[in-house]
Amino acid sequence: MKKWLLPMSVLLATSTALAGCYGGGGGGETSTSSEGGPSTDIKQEMVVNALSEPPAIDPALATDTTSGWVLDHIFEGLYTRDKDGNPVLGAASDVSVSEDGKTYTFKLREDAKWSDGSQVTAGDFEYAWKRVLNPETGSAFAFYFYYIKGAEAYNKGEGNVEDVGIKAVDDTTFEVELNAPLGYFDSLLTLWTFYPVQQKTVEENKNWAAEADTFVSNGPFEMTEWKHDSNVVIEKNDDYYAKDEVKMEKVTFELVNEASTYYQMFKTGELDLVMTLPTDVIATEKENPEYMEVPYYGTYMYMFNVEKEPFTNAKVRKAFAMAVDRQALVDNVTQAGETPAYAMVPTGAETAEGDFREAGGNYFEENTEEAKKLLAEGMAEEGWDELPQVTLMYNTLESNKKMAEAVQEMLSANLDVQVKLANQEWGTYLETTKQGNFQMARMGWIGIFVDPVVNLDYYLGDSPNNRTGWVNEEFDSTMAAAKVEQDADKRFEMLHKAEEILMTDMPFMPVYFYKNTYMVSQDYENIAYYVNRYPFLKWAEKTK
Repeated sequence: MKKWLLPMSVLLATSTALAGCYGGGGGGETSTSSEGGPSTDIKQEMVVNALSEPPAIDPALATDTTSGWVLDHIFEGLYTRDKDGNPVLGAASDVSVSEDGKTYTFKLREDAKWSDGSQVTAGDFEYAWKRVLNPETGSAFAFYFYYIKGAEAYNKGEGNVEDVGIKAVDDTTFEVELNAPLGYFDSLLTLWTFYPVQQKTVEENKNWAAEADTFVSNGPFEMTEWKHDSNVVIEKNDDYYAKDEVKMEKVTFELVNEASTYYQMFKTGELDLVMTLPTDVIATEKENPEYMEVPYYGTYMYMFNVEKEPFTNAKVRKAFAMAVDRQALVDNVTQAGETPAYAMVPTGAETAEGDFREAGGNYFEENTEEAKKLLAEGMAEEGWDELPQVTLMYNTLESNKKMAEAVQEMLSANLDVQVKLANQEWGTYLETTKQGNFQMARMGWIGIFVDPVVNLDYYLGDSPNNRTGWVNEEFDSTMAAAKVEQDADKRFEMLHKAEEILMTDMPFMPVYFYKNTYMVSQDYENIAYYVNRYPFLKWAEKTK
């Protein structure tokens, strides 16, 4: 199945990175570092901006890209990613697959160590994975393990942990039994939810992941400081088996979410990398060699809570979606060349028939008159003389605020609907939306690898990430069938069908397919820009 996927990153040396250097397709181009290499007396440190406090730097509990950015640097799974974003063996040195494609046997590296110097064992992986599946853990990403025999039943309290196909045969042999062959299993295992945790550390301290001084990890870096709501510091892990590949001695993640502030911090040299630029500087900075645009395999959207009025009515939901001019939003608000979205799955997933999105097409279009008609029909069906008051929520970030204000204005102008706005800090916002305490709320969903199944998974009826209250049995059964279908053409046909079901009910309104904007100091080279994660700094070097 690898042949269906686009390369998952663009690796650029920032000394030669120009705004259009990688093109618009996420094509995995490479440029090398300078011939002489960095001077040995240069301090290998970097300061980047992560925008906000990571809600959970715990592989089992993290559901957001901010937490994931830190986790990807301090942990490593059985598979990791190479500079082009392709899955390669990480903590495992070898893997064998049974003839029927359902049983994977991993041999762990003898030099895989925890940051305290102790050995990473197969038992640590077994403990970590079963911890994710344990219903008491409450992992929102446990459903990614449902490909494994017995995992779904155990996670849902309908089966026993002993029946789960996860087993440490001995200290260095780890066995996984799947329900059916899965061509993208290696890519799946690069997700942070599959990282190991040290059993002793977790069992001795339930708050082990809350502070730097109690943290034990196995990645290229280790966390050495966490000043909550201020910064997270990671430093080179000298016990990492490939430590010679790691050039950075220290990386500081600052937590500044005011766009004008972190932009000025970059300009004054206090930050070496920032993302999500203020929209009013993008036009000016596009000619700056420090400016970058990188494709990002995800969808910016507004969720509708189908259990709260007025979004209990499908026609009202569709009316809102059809009343928003997406091209105007990306041209005038985001200004980074994003693609207007009229479906859930972004561009970038290759199939035998070409790009999945291009083959599937758009499911609706902007049409103010049709939107007004649908709104009137929906209100009549519900017996409403006036539309119930709507509040649109977003997490605190300048770009989100400007987008919400523009959508608010369009809904007023095109539907004569007056929408209130509300915002919350990221961690609080995730909890609020998880509890369903919203009517309409901003969300972004990034594929953990480039395949439509991971985008559509968001709206499964039993997915803890689906905060809309929408459940559709036909959608769920179609997705389940697609996951075990071995014929590539039939599989994608099923995924198109599932997306059609989703877009017919429309429990959300897609806005655009992401593109990340960065300012990156030209002092650094060999940063990997993956299309489904934030920049990876394992190979980063400061050259001047």
